[in-house]
Amino acid sequence: MTRKFRYASVLLLISCMALPLSAQDFYPGHDAEVLRGEVKMELEPIYGGFIDEEYPLDADTLRRRALEEAAMFYSAMIYGWSFHYDIGERARGIAEEFELTPLGSIPWGDPGLFVTEAGVRDMRLHLWTDYRMTDTQKRRTAMWRAGSMRNVQAIGHGGPLGGQAENGDWMSIRKAGLEDAARAAIRAMLRGSERNRPKEVSGFICLAAFPQYWMDAGRWAASARFRVQVSEIVPFAAY
Repeated sequence: MTRKFRYASVLLLISCMALPLSAQDFYPGHDAEVLRGEVKMELEPIYGGFIDEEYPLDADTLRRRALEEAAMFYSAMIYGWSFHYDIGERARGIAEEFELTPLGSIPWGDPGLFVTEAGVRDMRLHLWTDYRMTDTQKRRTAMWRAGSMRNVQAIGHGGPLGGQAENGDWMSIRKAGLEDAARAAIRAMLRGSERNRPKEVSGFICLAAFPQYWMDAGRWAASARFRVQVSEIVPFAAY
């Protein structure tokens, strides 16, 4: 496909994507009931990654990917995860283990999720979305903003580039980068608050805003800001 046809496809894509996910009327508002975030999708293949995929992606595939990614981020902002982190220590032969358990999710087709703006810059589709929360979801986000939560930012990494990636594999890489950033955020928080490294820690964590992704030494990197509540810290002295 020539560059001329690629740009024509992108323009058609934008006109198709600036529509709500559901058949409801478009909701343009931004207020305390609405979360907002931007998703960036590659329109050209990245060297060494997804090289067997056919580019440019068709409008339906790109739209679905963008909305699935947005739903993943909104789920992490509203519901978050419970976590258990065995910090690990090489000198004692203790392996590092990190577990995240989602506390809820936004399904495909959720009527609260809308596309509000779409544009192309630097061969990326920039998609702005709104999520209109229910009363229950508003109460959850209010809980995450409580004073007992700690705000931490960190960088994590997803899987290596290379080979073909189906939609699920592509989402898994993005998800892995976000979850590794959560691990790094908890570790950084503990370094700043605990004099001695604990053996393990448990609690709850949520995403505070949409993360940023970029390429770092052949892997996807994710920079994200989180809110963390620690419920239990187990020191090495207990063992």
